Amino acid sequence: MKYDFTTILDRKGKDAIAVDLLESPGMIPAGKTDPAFTRIPMWVADMNFGTAPAVTEAIAGRLAHPTFGYFTLRPEYFDSIIRWQKERNGVEGLTAECIGYENGVLGGVVSAARFLCEPGGSILVHRPTYVGFTGSLTGAGFHLVHSDLVKDADGVYRMDLDDMERKIVENKIHLAIFCSPHNPTGRVWEREELEAAAELFKKHDVYVICDEIWSDLILTGKHIPFQSVSEDARQRTLAFYAPSKTFNLAGLVGSYHIVYNSYLRDRLLKQSSLSHYNAVNVLSMYALIGAYSMEGQEWLEELLDVLRKNVEYACRFIHENFEGVKVTQPEGTYMLFLDCEEWCRKNEKTIEELQAEGIRCGVIWQDGRPFGGEYTIRLNLALPYSLEVEAFKRLKEHVFC
Repeated sequence: MKYDFTTILDRKGKDAIAVDLLESPGMIPAGKTDPAFTRIPMWVADMNFGTAPAVTEAIAGRLAHPTFGYFTLRPEYFDSIIRWQKERNGVEGLTAECIGYENGVLGGVVSAARFLCEPGGSILVHRPTYVGFTGSLTGAGFHLVHSDLVKDADGVYRMDLDDMERKIVENKIHLAIFCSPHNPTGRVWEREELEAAAELFKKHDVYVICDEIWSDLILTGKHIPFQSVSEDARQRTLAFYAPSKTFNLAGLVGSYHIVYNSYLRDRLLKQSSLSHYNAVNVLSMYALIGAYSMEGQEWLEELLDVLRKNVEYACRFIHENFEGVKVTQPEGTYMLFLDCEEWCRKNEKTIEELQAEGIRCGVIWQDGRPFGGEYTIRLNLALPYSLEVEAFKRLKEHVFC
């Protein structure tokens, strides 16, 4: 490989929540690690890899000039997004006018919800539900109505269109949050599924806020932007993207929206501007330009090969060694969503006890219950393969034994 995905980075003291937060008393995740074990961070959804060299080179190039005053977004920023969306997602006809900066996807989601839904109004979301949606939208005063994803005979998560329609009608819903690929299950929606959802939203005049932040991290299949499935979907959808998951840039802050409908776009821009804090950092702009370069694409393809290997190893190991633990191999993202109910009941353990056992042997995983499911755990696989192997060895020998 041209790029380094094997070095184990020492992130301690380098401003990483995934590592440094563990040193704070009373902070999550709960549980104590035996001093005999090192800690392997597998909880926060960022990667234990360095970012693409193209990103650091772009930032370093800008740092060579010593002024950081007021500025506007460069044409290269928009050009990079347009080219990336065309080459990665087949998007045609995207113009700079349809693109706008957001400090974060969740901030954009809340801004959009504030002009699309009345205070206290109901918003449709799928369950399992990304905790960021739950926290930000309920905190902003909205009521979330959940439609559970259901597993088919092959264990694949599917939308329940009948349940979605019933919830829309019963609650008089006109706004849905759509996550593509889905977080936390890692489902990459097929065109037929997207088309069916789009028809349902059209039928009941439901606007769509689509979180596509994971859209570059496709392990199986192909990402299809929700706005591309029909002209109606294109006009009723506000889509949000960011290079942060793809290139490990969450700490730099910087996302963007794509909105084709001029009425929705103007309302979003107005709502996002009201705080006077929704403004890009100059280094974040250069980070995106570097990330969305040809060199960034090359780095991403190697990353995807690494993630595929990690995901395949983890799922195979679980199926072969952790009897009573169910997992559906994700088609996108780098997160696993474990269903441990059968194991917990068989072994007369609570999910808290199971999670504590993992943390005791240094495998720092995430409580999955806030996402949905009484016995669930969320596990981050974006780390060097050698660390992954060590983590699962510990789980086999000290937890699922």
